[in-house]
Amino acid sequence: MAKTVIGVFRSKGQAEKAVAALRNKGFSDQEISIVAKKDDGKGDPDTRLTNQNVVDGTSWGAGIGGAAGLLASAGALAIPGIGPLLALGPLAATLGGAAAGGLAGGLVDYGIPETEGREYEERVKQGDVLVVISTDKEAKKAAQILREHGAEDVREH
Repeated sequence: MAKTVIGVFRSKGQAEKAVAALRNKGFSDQEISIVAKKDDGKGDPDTRLTNQNVVDGTSWGAGIGGAAGLLASAGALAIPGIGPLLALGPLAATLGGAAAGGLAGGLVDYGIPETEGREYEERVKQGDVLVVISTDKEAKKAAQILREHGAEDVREH
């Protein structure tokens, strides 16, 4: 049975390093999802997350943008109450189908209780980045990797 591990990062750089470490430890792009608020392009160029830099991999970085599996499932979504989001990985498809229910509603499909989902939704709304791993492998190892790379509020479900 798949377990879900979720962590919150203050910056996309931290999230990128964590995703690279997850891959290095054998986690696949089909297990890893990333959700971040889409920037309007006016913020700091080092922290902006836009469609273009996810697709070309330059600002989002080789750790995330260079992965064909995550790029293939990248999507820009408009989530009520949050605004435009970029989602990469399997969660992108779930969120696309659950846009009316918001991010919290999409996370319910991953075993995240709705109350916790709303907390994560608020964090993304404030500019944080979520990394979500849905795996049959070692969930504890995934949680440890997230923590080692600066994730806050890491939880296993």
